[in-house]
Amino acid sequence: MNIALWIVAGLLSIVYVGSGALKVIASKERIAATGPAAGWTEDFKPRSIKAIGVLELLGGLGLVLPAAFGVAPDLVPLAALGLAMIMVGAAATRISRREYRLMLVDLTYLVLIGFVAWGRFGPEAFTA
Repeated sequence: MNIALWIVAGLLSIVYVGSGALKVIASKERIAATGPAAGWTEDFKPRSIKAIGVLELLGGLGLVLPAAFGVAPDLVPLAALGLAMIMVGAAATRISRREYRLMLVDLTYLVLIGFVAWGRFGPEAFTA
């Protein structure tokens, strides 16, 4: 179980660090040009997109770095909860835009993040 949690957290970390970095570095127009999945940017101001990017970047790093370095590993499930809140917001945005197929991707990420949060709060918690 611990190995599965590390694998899922590591993969999610790569996704969220990459996605967050893109939102922080790229302009709103450049993000929107990446394809139909980025249509949500129409509903947000550039500063909001940057803020979401910073939160994704920090959450992605928080999924692995605290445990990997043994510094405050209890932050891992909290980072997972933070990312879960972001994905709930993403799913709500998809619903308001009637993008139901794209929402399935958001819900898949939500399930994976929930698995990490559940595992690190519960059976495979990092306890001293």
